[in-house]
Amino acid sequence: MIARIAGAVTRGTLVALVVAMPSLLLAGYLSDTSEMVVLIAILAGVLTFAEYNTDFPSFIEFRDAPPVNRIRFIALFVMFASLSLTAKHHFEPTAITGLVHHVGGLIGRFADFPFSPVRLVLLLLPEGTAEQTINSVRIAAGVTYTTAVVSVLIFFFSVRVLGWPISSGAFNVWVNLPLFDPTTGGDVVHRLQRDGRINIIVGFLLPFIFPALIKIASEIVDPISLDSPLTVIWCLSAWAFLPASMVMRGIAISRISDLIREKRRRVYASAESMQAA
Repeated sequence: MIARIAGAVTRGTLVALVVAMPSLLLAGYLSDTSEMVVLIAILAGVLTFAEYNTDFPSFIEFRDAPPVNRIRFIALFVMFASLSLTAKHHFEPTAITGLVHHVGGLIGRFADFPFSPVRLVLLLLPEGTAEQTINSVRIAAGVTYTTAVVSVLIFFFSVRVLGWPISSGAFNVWVNLPLFDPTTGGDVVHRLQRDGRINIIVGFLLPFIFPALIKIASEIVDPISLDSPLTVIWCLSAWAFLPASMVMRGIAISRISDLIREKRRRVYASAESMQAA
C-alpha cells in the first residue's frame, strides 16, 4: 500500500514537472508564461497519481507493462528539455545551452531534406520570417521528430529482441488496455490486429498530414504564430510526440494480438492431442 502510494506520488510529481518545465526554464525571459500552464501541470500530476494509486484502471494504457509509458515519458522529457534549453540560449547563453543548441542545429540540418516532415513544417512559415525564427523552428522540428523516431525504435527493439511484454511478467489485458472491451465487436485477435495497423499507419502519416492541414486551415483562419518559444516547444512537441505514441500503441497492440493467437494455437493443439489419446 505504502509502496503503491509512493510510486503514484513520484509519477504524478514527475509528470507535473515535465509539463511545467518549459515555463519554469523560461519564466524570467518571456511574458507569456501564464498560470494556465501551472494549472495544466497540476491537473496532469493529479490525474497520474489517481490512476496509479488505484486497482481499477481508467484511461492510462499499459500501466503495468513497462517500458511503454517510461519510453513515452523520457521522450517527452527530452523534447521539452532540449527545446527549452535551446530557447534559453538566446537569452542567457551558457556552456550547456550552447551545447544543446549546437547539437540541435546539427540534427535540424540533417533532418531538413526535401519532402521530410521537418521541411514540411518549415514550409508553413510565411515569407519574410526572421532567420532566427526559421532556425529555431528547424531545430525544434528536427529534435522532436528525431526523438520520436528513436523512441519508437527503442520500443520496437524491446518487443522484437527483449520479448516485451512476456519479459515483464503476465500481461493483464483489463489493466493495460482499460478502454478495450473484448466482449464486443467480433473476434478479439482480428480487432487488435486492425487497431494495431490503424495506429501504426495513422501515426506514421500524421507528421506529414498535420502541416498540410494547418496550411489549409490558415487559408480560413489566422495561422498559429511560431514567434514565441513556448508556442514552438508545445506545438512541435505535440506534432512529434502524439504520432510516436500512436505508432508505439500500434506495435504493442499487434504484439498482444500475436500472443493471444499463439496461446489459442497451443490450447487447440493440446485439446487435439488429448482427444487423440
